[in-house]
This record gives sequence, C-alpha cells and structure tokens, in this order.
Amino acid sequence: MKDAQKPDHVSLNTLINYLRDGRYVIPDFQREFEWKPWDIRDLMRSIFLDYYIGSLLLWKGKTENFASLSCEPIYGYEGNGKPEYIVLDGQQRLTAIYYAFLSPDKPLQNRTSRFFYFVHVDKFMADEHDEAFGYDRVTRRWSKVLADKSVQFETHFFPLAVIGATGWELPNWLQGYEAYWKAKKSEAESTGNDEAAKAAQIHLENAKGFGEHLQGITGQYQISYNELDKDLDVDKVCDIFTQINSRGVRLDVFDLVNALLKPKGLQLKMMWRDAKARLDGFEAEKMNVYILQVMSILRQSYCSPKYLYFMLPGQQKSVRDSDGTLRKEILVPDIADFELRWKAAVEALESALKVLRHPQEYGVVSSAFLPYVSILPVFASLRAQAKKLPPTHQLDARRKLRHWYWSSVFTNRYSGSVESTSARDFLDVKAWFDDDAAEPPLIAEFARRFRSLELRKEIKRGTSVYNGVFNLLVLQGARDWMTGDVPQYGDLDDHHIVPDAWGKKHLENGIHGSILNRTPLSQNTNRHVIRARLPNEYLPELIKATGEGAVRAILESHFISPIAFDILLRNPFGSDDFEAFIAERQRTIQDAIENLLIKERLDLSPQLRDLDIATERVELNIRKCIDKTLNGDNAAVPSHVAQKIDDRIVRAVKKNAALDAENYQSLSAKLQYFDLRELQETITSKASWHRFEQKFLNKETLIAKFDQLAELRNGIRHSRAVSEVVKKEGEAAIIWFNQVLGTSVS
Repeated sequence: MKDAQKPDHVSLNTLINYLRDGRYVIPDFQREFEWKPWDIRDLMRSIFLDYYIGSLLLWKGKTENFASLSCEPIYGYEGNGKPEYIVLDGQQRLTAIYYAFLSPDKPLQNRTSRFFYFVHVDKFMADEHDEAFGYDRVTRRWSKVLADKSVQFETHFFPLAVIGATGWELPNWLQGYEAYWKAKKSEAESTGNDEAAKAAQIHLENAKGFGEHLQGITGQYQISYNELDKDLDVDKVCDIFTQINSRGVRLDVFDLVNALLKPKGLQLKMMWRDAKARLDGFEAEKMNVYILQVMSILRQSYCSPKYLYFMLPGQQKSVRDSDGTLRKEILVPDIADFELRWKAAVEALESALKVLRHPQEYGVVSSAFLPYVSILPVFASLRAQAKKLPPTHQLDARRKLRHWYWSSVFTNRYSGSVESTSARDFLDVKAWFDDDAAEPPLIAEFARRFRSLELRKEIKRGTSVYNGVFNLLVLQGARDWMTGDVPQYGDLDDHHIVPDAWGKKHLENGIHGSILNRTPLSQNTNRHVIRARLPNEYLPELIKATGEGAVRAILESHFISPIAFDILLRNPFGSDDFEAFIAERQRTIQDAIENLLIKERLDLSPQLRDLDIATERVELNIRKCIDKTLNGDNAAVPSHVAQKIDDRIVRAVKKNAALDAENYQSLSAKLQYFDLRELQETITSKASWHRFEQKFLNKETLIAKFDQLAELRNGIRHSRAVSEVVKKEGEAAIIWFNQVLGTSVS
C-alpha cells in the first residue's frame, strides 16, 4: 500500500476555513453527531490551552466515493460546499469546532435550541480555565448581548463565533476591546479614581495578552491528521474505520497519580484496598478516583484531572491573587498531609453512601437505584463542608443540600461533563450555605422544568429521573401490598403494576416498562399477589381480604391516587385504560415532586405538611386580593417595597438567563416576589389601607394575624418544628384569613 497513509497537520485558522468551505463530508456509516453542549465547551478549552485533541483520519475523496458512501456535509453546514475529504475518524471534533466557531443558525443535534459558545476573558487570563469557557441557548436576552460589542467589552465576554467570522471581525474585536479599557483607564485617571484606574490597567493588559494568545492559537495551533490515498478501495477504508472504532484503552487518572506517588514512598493502591471495603455496596468502578476528587474539591474546589495533579505532595500550583499577581502555592506539603486528606475523603464518601442508602433520607436502597454515580464526589464534599459549619447553621445547610441534590437529579445535571459541574456546584452551594440570597440558578430551573418531565418515556432503570422517582416512592414509605408494612428494603425491586406480559402484547414502544407502571414491591408480593395478572383481577382479591379502604390507603403510598385506583379496576382493561392510568399517575408524581422536593416538605410530619400547604394557599389568596383591590396598579405599592421587589427581580434575571424582566412588569407578576411581610406592608400602608379597610376592618387585628401566620411559616421553613402554641395560633390565623378573604377572591 504505497503512500496509503500520509501524516500531516493543519493550523486552526486553515481548518476553520476548510470547514467554512464545506471541504469535509461525513460518510453514511458514521454515527450521528452525539456530543452534548458541554462536550463542545470542553473541546474549546483544550484548544485554547494548547492541548492535543487527537488526530483526524481523512480520506482524500473522489466524486464516485462521495456518492457510494452517501456522504453528507458536517452537521449545521448549509450550501453545496467543495467536498474534498471524507472524515473517517474525528467527526465529533470537527463538528464541534464548526458549531462553536462558525455558529450555524441551527439547533444542536437532538435539541430544540441553538447554542453559542464564549470565553470569559478575565477568568481565562486569571488562569481560571474551568470557569472561563461557557455556552448557552440563544435567547432574546443573549441575542442583545451578542449584538452589542460594548456590553461584551465591559463584561469581558468573547463570543467564539468572532474567530470564525470572515473579514476583519477578529482583529476589529480585539482592537475594540483594548481601546475600551484604555478609555476606561483614562477616564478613571482624569477623575482621580485610582482604584478604578488600577482595575482598568489590569483589564487593558489582559486585553493585549488575550489578543496575543488568540493570534498564537489561531495561527500556530496544529491539528494532526492522517490522509488516506484517494485510490484506496472502499472496502479497505471501511475496514480501517472499523478497526479504529473497535479499539480503545481506558485512561485512569488513579493509575497515573499512583505512579507519580510511588517515588515519594506512597503506595496509593494499598491505601485503596484498605478503603474499598468501607465503600462497598455501590459498585462504582471509579470509586478510587472519587476519593481523589473529594480530596481535591475540599482543598481547592476543583476536581478535573489536572487539578488532581496539584494534590501530589510538594507539587506547586500557580495562583493569581485579586490584584492580578501570580504566586506559587503548595496545596499538600508532605505525605502525612496527603494521607490525612485521603482519610477524610474516604470518611466523607462513606458517610455520604450511608445517608443515600437510608430509606428516610434519600431512598437509594441499592446501587441499581442511585440516580448518578458521578454525583458522589461533590455530594460527599458538600456534606463534609456542611459539618464544618456552626451547629446552628447545619440544619439549614442540610436542607439546601437536599434541595440541590433533587434539583440535580430531575434536571439530569450530572449526565454530561461532571468535573466542571461538580466544581461549579460546590462553590455555588457552599456560598448558598452562608447566604440565602446566593441560591444557585439550578434551584429555580428545577422548579420551572419539573412539570415538563415526560415520565412515560422513563423506561430504563438506571437513568437519573427513573431512579429519582423510585427513590421518591421509597421516601414516601410505599407499603407492602400483602402485609401493609413498610418492607425490608433489601428485598425491593421495581415491579410492574400492569404486568409485563400484558404490556408486551397490547402496548407499543415498551411503554409498559415506564416508571409510571412500576413501583417498589417485594418478590413475595409480585409472586403471590400480582402473578402476571391485571389489576382488575388481583386488586378485588386484596379488597376482599383486607377491605377497600385499607387497600386504597396502601396504594396511595405508591402515588396511586383514588382516580388511578378506579382506572385499574376497570373491566375490561385495555390500552386506553392503561394510558389513562399512567397519565393520572404522572400528575400525582409531579404533584409529589412539587410538594415534597421543591416546596421541601419531605422531612415534615404529615400535620406540618398540611399546615405548610394551607399557609401557602393563604399567601396566594392574599396576593390575588391585593392585585384585585389595587386594580393592578404598581404605583399603589409602597415605594420602599417596590424598590426591594424590583431589585429582587433584577437579581433573579441576572442569575437565570431564561427569565425575562419584561415578563415581570405587571403587579400580578411582581407579587410573586413579595414575601409575607411585604404583603402586610402593602395592605396596611397609609396610602392603601382605605382600599382594604372594608375587607379586613381592623388594622391591629390584621397585623396580629400576619404575625401568627409568619411565626408558623418561619418555624416550618427554618427549624422544621413548631411549638403547640405557635401551631394553634397559626391554624387560627389560617382560618381567619380564609373567612375574611372568602369567596371574594376568585
């Protein structure tokens, strides 16, 4: 095979030009573009940091080969192009480069939204590389930012599509960025603002340095490739492709760290053997790496492989201080310190696994039902961090940790690039521990998205949402159908409610395997009660034996509502009845997610749960009353309250790009951000009281009822317990408000 393979390389600039020209095409036998948004971001980081991204395998094409292999353009490419190379290995990387740098007007594969990629220049120049690279959906808000260079300069926001733009777009952007901070420096100096001038000088130097870095990366960064001769037969090319994709060696950072520690006299594999027995029960093949990641998170907040390297004893790490100066820091001074941190990390993971297994804490009764193995390092680290807080703060920290955990589970947060997500979440949740106002955007995202969960499609055990629902059923205290007792959790499995055999015969697309048709049951119950029969056969037997009320109560503990129960009893029972059953159970489970997880009622007693729900309804009715009485007039709200609400909305919009401030202009929308005391102030203010007086009659009585309601709510939300006096007074306040508001609030 003379000259069959010719190694070469191409600069990033040239590669982007080739992509723009449509010179690369994909053969039909290649898989679709599968990378997630975060995979593209990670590749951009590797390129900017001058890391090797692997070699491409290209076949110099001929017209007949393009046709015989049914070649198509790179995903997102529009136009006829100038096909020159068939991509045999490297499609994912080339498509990612095309999408990030050329920003086609097309959503990512298997997603409904178009994404864009960017660099935070200030973070990049501060060597905060894990935080410097980002992506987001192209929303109306972001479109304004992408169109406004002054905003980009001010916020150090560099869209990667500038690199792929034609003409002088890149040099003009860099010159504009540098000129912006040069002008800011002059402005600060002219007004005598030394601090601002100093900051502008740092940004000016960063602008110059970033421009030089970009010139180097775009012109000198080389992507290697092997080019197959165009006269090779198609069958030989396909065989080469098959050989490439059937091989692969798993790189394990644990083995690398172990090798680096051996010369220092530390046997990491021996330490892992001692720790392994303590972490048994969750079959995670990377548990040894997770110990290193917990060590790293607790010491430096980050856990990607390059950060694990800095955990080696005596290894220096470059750190940039707030004034811009660089210094060297040793994170782990010696072997003894490494061993102490290893021990602490093992203890943190052991404690985390125990609490996850607990049927009244997180409900992960076996490793098969853990939503994510990859969440363990950050979860263990956050629990360890919470233990360091003052005793009076630990309860609130655990509540926030639980809320973050379930938000991650039901938003599939740990299904992608977990190291950078873990670092970001550790920093965000740690800040939230100390400051209620620092709530991570994830929490609001969970509250916004949970109703759109398509639970009927969750048919595979092991996925985050499937396992999360199963865990929730365990936490709910789902009772055994034979004994009525809470079962032994080691004996539980996710058995079908409507049997598997019937589903395979009468339903399509495997829908009978959905989590909506599964529930925690013992093997005995499945064998002796269900016995592969329809519910309209086995439920009447249970009712006859123990009574309908008892059976209904047991099934309600499995999120099977009275409506769903009645559907299961239908005779005959067909595919339409099955659809009605899973639709009703989806509604019930989503209500449970809202009440138990989003509104954090999981750890409340049933009585306090009911009181919390009743308090929330009173608040909603008070908001409706205010909106109706004030005729939606924003100006009628006390100015100091209005200012606080506007500030709160601004902060919410900044934290969550999906929110649009324009949607919060009406009084009814703004009232969502009023707390109980602000509702009270709005009603009792001098300017507005005359409008409400006819309804509430006595201002002092109204204030007293607000006090009672607030004390009840605060006790439930913060201490998770209330005294009998507070409970009774709170109940009286709820009754009073319900009577006063009555049917006048529609």
